[in-house]
Amino acid sequence: MPRLFTGLEIPAEVGFALSLKRGGLSGARWIDPDNYHITLRFIGDVDGKTADEVVDSLDRLSNSLQFSIRLTHLGTFGGDKPRALYAGVEPSEALSRLQAAQERVLQRAGLPPEGRKFVPHVSLARLRGTAAADVARFIAEAARFEPLSFVPARFVLFSSRDSVGGGPYLVEQSYPLAA
Repeated sequence: MPRLFTGLEIPAEVGFALSLKRGGLSGARWIDPDNYHITLRFIGDVDGKTADEVVDSLDRLSNSLQFSIRLTHLGTFGGDKPRALYAGVEPSEALSRLQAAQERVLQRAGLPPEGRKFVPHVSLARLRGTAAADVARFIAEAARFEPLSFVPARFVLFSSRDSVGGGPYLVEQSYPLAA
């Protein structure tokens, strides 16, 4: 069974700039820059028939929308027990519309609704046993976060192997965002 999710790829030059933030945080398992992405919709483990339905459903999403993504800050998930360090995406109406459209077509294809609120980000590291104070210090000492921008040309359907996270991710299908 493939484990699927949709997302936006991160251009190599943006990935390189993000990779410069790596290191100096105990308990961090850094994600390889080749696996940086912005998840739009986690689908999960599905059988082949459902995977085909997902591909067909996403194919019906015609989107001539072109928009910019802007990464603006470092943040964490997990509160007092941080579990991930990420680069945050500036709020974007176009990005939210794309994610909501995917959510609608995937629910119509029979998938359950995504239970988590959409918080666009690029995961940089998985954290285990890292104190919240250490993460706060790391973010403060990481120097100023110079915003990084790019215009995505497509969104993709990724697959991953059942693992602890962080890839490798394979592009199963791509869908253009601009004509």
